[in-house]
Amino acid sequence: MNYTLKNVPERTKKPRVSGYTMAMDKGLSLREVEDFVSVAGDYVDVVKLGWATSFVTPRLEEKIAIYHQANIPVYFGGTLFEAFVVRNQFDDYRRILSFAEVSDGSIELSHEHKLDYIRNLSEQVTVLSEVGSKDAAKILPPYKWIELMQAELDAGAWKVIGEAREGGNVGLFRSSGEVRSGLVEEILTKIPFERIIWEAPQKEQQVWFIKLLGANVNVGNIAPNEVIPLETIRLGLRGDTFTHFLDENKQTS
Repeated sequence: MNYTLKNVPERTKKPRVSGYTMAMDKGLSLREVEDFVSVAGDYVDVVKLGWATSFVTPRLEEKIAIYHQANIPVYFGGTLFEAFVVRNQFDDYRRILSFAEVSDGSIELSHEHKLDYIRNLSEQVTVLSEVGSKDAAKILPPYKWIELMQAELDAGAWKVIGEAREGGNVGLFRSSGEVRSGLVEEILTKIPFERIIWEAPQKEQQVWFIKLLGANVNVGNIAPNEVIPLETIRLGLRGDTFTHFLDENKQTS
């Protein structure tokens, strides 16, 4: 930090279990990746190469190498997993992994089969599993979110991801981007908050989760140019949370 300020929330240090920031790379150039990690590398815990963008990204191995040199793991979006699975190429998929996301947002996959994939992959790599549909018309009741999340954690997922897409307008959120607050609060009665990454690409969504769960909530699908702004929100150094942590300190002092 460049200054000394009192009453700033304590942030967890890398490698973190909570306070995780997952950034979304949707096609950055090599130069952009170098610039990104030079500025925000300390605040990024993992980078997702969105959906199946890695299939068409030029100089992919060089891009991944830049992230790895900055000690930032990289994984491919769950849609790429689905693209391999639907083509009966799961073994081919396994050969390209160091980290995996298992999802079923675009294909029909029984949950038992999804759990089998999680169990299989978790023997090889760290697995993130995504819960929730990319179809805005498919609304899962809270008990179902809890049931799916717990089963996937039990199958070997390191963390579960609450689906929101890159736009933040499905799954955890209404089409307007508003948080389905009752859903989130009910999930948290059963699933520990440090085991969940909430996809929250919009600033208002990030603010909501930080106010609910504190500076060290796990959030994902963060645009590269929003990682530094997110960190200021976590620390109460942006207008949206400026008084939130000061008020908390007053109550405990």
